[in-house]
Amino acid sequence: MGLKVGMTTRKYISINRTTKSTATRDLQDLVDKNVFVRKGVGRSTAYQSSLEM
Repeated sequence: MGLKVGMTTRKYISINRTTKSTATRDLQDLVDKNVFVRKGVGRSTAYQSSLEM
């Protein structure tokens, strides 16, 4: 099996080649638009597609 993480800020930065500030802002915007659901807090925060819920 294994863990199903989804998107993290670090992955988002790597994929989009952006800064941490921009990644955090973009991911929060996607949470606000109900595209992603935030799981966890702090460094362990991950984002999962709301369609998978």
